[in-house]
Amino acid sequence: MRLLSSLFAGALGLAISTGSTAWAQSYPGKPVNVISAFSPTTLDFILRLVNRPFQEKFKQGLVIENRPGAGGNIAAEAVARSAPDGYTLLVTTDTVVTSNPHMYRNLNFKADVELVPVIYLANTSQTLVCDPSVPVKSVSDLVTYAKSHDMSYASGGKGVPGHLAAEMFLAATGLRMTHVPYKGPNAAVQDMIEGKVQCGFLSTAVVMPHVKSGKLNGLAVSTAKRSPSAMELPTVSEAGIAGYEATFGDLLLAPKGTPPQVLAALNEAIGAVLAQPDARDKFLASGLEFVPNTPEQAATRLRRESDKWLQVVERLGLRAD
Repeated sequence: MRLLSSLFAGALGLAISTGSTAWAQSYPGKPVNVISAFSPTTLDFILRLVNRPFQEKFKQGLVIENRPGAGGNIAAEAVARSAPDGYTLLVTTDTVVTSNPHMYRNLNFKADVELVPVIYLANTSQTLVCDPSVPVKSVSDLVTYAKSHDMSYASGGKGVPGHLAAEMFLAATGLRMTHVPYKGPNAAVQDMIEGKVQCGFLSTAVVMPHVKSGKLNGLAVSTAKRSPSAMELPTVSEAGIAGYEATFGDLLLAPKGTPPQVLAALNEAIGAVLAQPDARDKFLASGLEFVPNTPEQAATRLRRESDKWLQVVERLGLRAD
């Protein structure tokens, strides 16, 4: 665990109506626990970025705990089982809500029912990368090579964005590769650099430093448009797989039943930070994009993405149990 002091205090009071002044002054009255569904990665980066502007105003601490595993389900279930009082939150990729309920058939909870969104923190992409020992320099090279060689691909876990992006790619190209899931993209990157796994779709923010250093070959990004931090790489669609697009998002969630004023206050406080030019520049440098959104707008997006991934999961017959 790590204690990140000073996150929302000053902004919280401003975010709530005059009629809720007493509530604003009393919340938070103790540290706020944020459970991360994955090992330290862009999620932690975002929270550190949000933390800084409120360091001198916040009167409580934000306690971050990483609980990776099961595609984010371990952390998600812990938060879903927590009291809906604003003191336990989940930071995760949206796949925990949009695709996991369709892929994991033996869960003891329903993330898409028992968790509600606070805010979408960032739009994210996955980048198709390969170990430099694999003799490919482009998506077309990889397609040709993989047709005559046994290959494996890494992801940050079953059901996570990289897994979904890769399966969509394999379905679109008719290729077959063995899936090697890890507990987060960092472990996957390390094994790929060591030549233990050949390729993979992994977080753009995580892999681009290794692409730029030459430790990995970057082939394409999963989104409909190029990533600001990887403008030299084409999209998968530009690289010849017409119509391919896999966009994901990082978001903050709370247990169902959390008071609307808590959700609204946290949303406005965090959104105000992420909309600042300095934060926007840091986001772009990391391949992230923040688009202001309310809890209601985030909920609408989650429903839309859930419908989309349900169709993909059923069409491809994906299972994670």
